[in-house]
Amino acid sequence: MTISNQQARYFLLLKHGLIGEHKFQGKQGVMDYVKQTGCIQYDPIDICGRNAELTLHARVKGFTKQTLYDLLYKDRLLLDYPDKNTAIIRTEDWPYFERSRTAARNRAAEHPELKALMEQTIAQAREKGAVSPDDIKLYSDFEWRAYIVWSSGKNLSSSVLEQLYGTGDLIIHHKKGTRKFYDLSEKHIPKSLLTAPDPLPGEPEYLKWRMQRFIGAVGMLRPQLPNTIWNIKAELRNKIFAELLEEGKIAAVTVEGIKSPLYLLTKDLPIMEAAQNPNAHPPRCEFLAPLDCFLWDRKIIKDIFNFDYTWEIYTPAAKRKYGHYVLPILLNDRLIGRIDAATKNIWYESEIKPTAKIKKEIEKCITRLKKFNRR
Repeated sequence: MTISNQQARYFLLLKHGLIGEHKFQGKQGVMDYVKQTGCIQYDPIDICGRNAELTLHARVKGFTKQTLYDLLYKDRLLLDYPDKNTAIIRTEDWPYFERSRTAARNRAAEHPELKALMEQTIAQAREKGAVSPDDIKLYSDFEWRAYIVWSSGKNLSSSVLEQLYGTGDLIIHHKKGTRKFYDLSEKHIPKSLLTAPDPLPGEPEYLKWRMQRFIGAVGMLRPQLPNTIWNIKAELRNKIFAELLEEGKIAAVTVEGIKSPLYLLTKDLPIMEAAQNPNAHPPRCEFLAPLDCFLWDRKIIKDIFNFDYTWEIYTPAAKRKYGHYVLPILLNDRLIGRIDAATKNIWYESEIKPTAKIKKEIEKCITRLKKFNRR
């Protein structure tokens, strides 16, 4: 299949619910979107809303920060969980990550001192309920940092809690700002999920599942992108894509101006068909989160939208071209510029003439964002 650059743009925007009438609405819309993407990347920085909140704000009609909090910590339909880095997933996807929990348990079992600390922590959590690191009292004279994979140099209580989060014994019960409170998984996750066997025990099937999940999150994927995340060798990666193509689960597409083929899920082919008629989709203006999965493949964004985006938060201040928390501005099917969420400074792309109509649409976005943040 060969498509135009415009059709590729409309496909990605329709897939992500970023153009036309909102296809995601309310709590169910959040769940539908997370099902489509597999996960939403979490980041704790809050300049104008955290990354996950901004991602949903751009797509889900009627979304509020409380909506996400309720789904995570009251309804328990969503779960803080590592997927693509720190993320939010559907609770029902718990069984698919059993291999990572098993690996964490096996590592812990090799060190009796660590196992003892974990048992102490579980006992204290069972007695006290949801606990933060300050609520757990532990002492150890062995070099625990060498054995706790999840420690990241934190204190002992925090590291053991995260180790138990990795083994699946604990989940994040709730957060106060960025402060995590943990509780026993058995109290909040249905037993049917906790005891479910790994649905993908074989490595090939697991990798194919991960690849389809990744393609579904981005929309169209370059096969090289997963290498930067999972460090898959080219031979194995090509084998996975070949098998998925043969099984009819993905389709290859060539976009004008891009040499290498891109891949999409076969079930998304109707969206590709709808993308042939751009006039059927009313324009929208949205600000996009820095870690929005729409932006995960920056090269595709550069090739298809002619928009070169770098999140400059980790760039030394003196070397920043824009600002440390700059959001891309989407208007209709174009990324027309970027806005600094803190200062409201706007930089338009060189080919964009900021007409009164464009400025009015951006001002509407700013007003919605202020309302969203109650500012």
